[in-house]
Formats: sequence, C-alpha cells, structure tokens
Amino acid sequence: MNREPQASRPSLTQRTIASALIASCSLMAVPMHASAQVVPTDALVQPQATGDIADSRARVNAFFARDDVRRAMVKEGVDGAAAQARVDAMSDDEIRALDGRIAQAPAGGEVLGIIFTVFVILLVTDILGFTKVFPFTRSIR
Repeated sequence: MNREPQASRPSLTQRTIASALIASCSLMAVPMHASAQVVPTDALVQPQATGDIADSRARVNAFFARDDVRRAMVKEGVDGAAAQARVDAMSDDEIRALDGRIAQAPAGGEVLGIIFTVFVILLVTDILGFTKVFPFTRSIR
C-alpha cells in the first residue's frame, strides 16, 4: 500500500484572506485621478482691519485707565501695572472679545464682571507660567 500524502484544502479563513489580497492587489492598478488649481491668497487669508483692532485696543486701555476700574482691581488684589502689561500682551482675538464684553456691559454695572474676567485670565496665565503677577500661584512649568 503506497499512500501519497493528500493535499490539504485551504480553510475558509485562508480563502477569505486570499480573496481580499487578490482584490486589493487588483485595485492598486486602477489609476487615481487628482487635480490641482491655483488658489488666490485672498481666499486663504482673511483681511483684518488694522484700524478695528487699534480702536479695540484703545477702548480697552481707556477702560483700564479709569479710576473706578483701578480701585476695583486694587480691591480684588490685582496690581494695575501687571494687569495693564497683561492686557498689552493679549492677542487680537482676546482684545476683540474683551472689547465686546466692555461694550455690552451697562454703565458701571458690569465692572466687577470684567475685572473678574481679567483676574481669571491673569490667574490662568500665572498657573501656566506665562506671567508672574500673583505671589500665591505656583507655575506648572
């Protein structure tokens, strides 16, 4: 009795993997289409009105120069010069947001809310290590 080894049939998993490989290799030969066009700079960069941000900065600086605002900051324990330095270091978007809050505040009614906002901004920047305004904070850096 001479028995030859029988060829084993591939399992269902092996056939599935082989079919997926055949399909993916066949699809690699299909050409892909790509297109490109010139995009003008104006479409990518939004023009910013420099006068608008200058006006916003002037309004914010005038707000912090008021005596009642300075007194309220001192009452909350915020150094006026440090707060002014932080306001000077704010980005254009932060200045616009703060100017919007100042403009929306009723006359004299929301001064504490704005001062609290500045206090929180200064506190967060102290904790992150960008400024050193408050002696009671410890930087995470």
